[in-house]
Amino acid sequence: MQASKGTRTKTRQLLKKKPRAHGLSPITRAFQSFEAGDKVNIIIDPSVHKGMPFSRFHGLTGVIVGPRGAAYEVSVKDGNKTKMVVARPEHLVRNKG
Repeated sequence: MQASKGTRTKTRQLLKKKPRAHGLSPITRAFQSFEAGDKVNIIIDPSVHKGMPFSRFHGLTGVIVGPRGAAYEVSVKDGNKTKMVVARPEHLVRNKG
């Protein structure tokens, strides 16, 4: 049988929550707002399927380019290329540094 090639393949460990963090995340995370130029970390929330970026970008840091509908465009360095990731605010965490 051929293995499926969906958007969440090989993410069993990557998109796993700690036992105390199970369930839906706080609603305030969905209401976060960012400005162009803000640095954000892409931390995928597995309990929210909508607006989820591709698993390759989990844990990377990028810069907000601007809004796109209910989501944000994030510029991320992937090797030598700069890529545009579209993610909803539930999957973005403001960078402390």
